[in-house]
Amino acid sequence: MELIVFARFHARDGEAESVASAMRDSVLASRREPGCVAIDGYRSTRDARLFYIHSRWVDEAAFDLHAAMPHTVRFLERVQPLIDHPLDVTRSRAVDWSQV
Repeated sequence: MELIVFARFHARDGEAESVASAMRDSVLASRREPGCVAIDGYRSTRDARLFYIHSRWVDEAAFDLHAAMPHTVRFLERVQPLIDHPLDVTRSRAVDWSQV
């Protein structure tokens, strides 16, 4: 079952462009992974320091492999000192509205 992941990054003052650069490198590399259905980065229109990555993976195992990839590990090492909060990543599945 497809896994949807949301990751939030709020840059420290003066670090927004560094976060954007780190995200670009990671997203471009992640798109080439076999289990990646889609991935993109977003920047808030109301807070230029707030970024999100939204990604879709064929399943949780594919995301687990992604999380262990060298480019993902480097991204996390690079971005964590640039943000003003603990890492915020949510794994989710689409709601089946026929069951609600």
